Amino acid sequence: MDQPLDQPFVSTGGAPAQQPATPSQGSRKNTFVAAMSYFGPLVVVSYVLAKKDSFVMFHIRQAAVLFCIEVALWVLTSFFWPLWLFWQLINLGIFVLAIIGIVHAVQSEETELPLVGHLAVHIPL
Repeated sequence: MDQPLDQPFVSTGGAPAQQPATPSQGSRKNTFVAAMSYFGPLVVVSYVLAKKDSFVMFHIRQAAVLFCIEVALWVLTSFFWPLWLFWQLINLGIFVLAIIGIVHAVQSEETELPLVGHLAVHIPL
């Protein structure tokens, strides 16, 4: 059981210890494109760059929901300016959801966003 501190731990029973997999260049590009989709209109650029990748499409759909909500609220408040403060609160919520989406994309996770993630499956891209 005594092992020198300068040597890595090696399992003595069964399979040898495995090194963690490093992400390939393609997956780094895909996480960047997926994260980029949460920056409003850049969702279109993300779609053009990686429309055949299911991981990126998952994040593009969620980002498209956020962008559509933001555009709809912008149009609505342009007609009803007293709703401006309410729009700012919703806009802050959209910003927080976009940050959560970016974190999930960078971590290569396909986790639905709270409140709006279930709407993403209805977007036919």
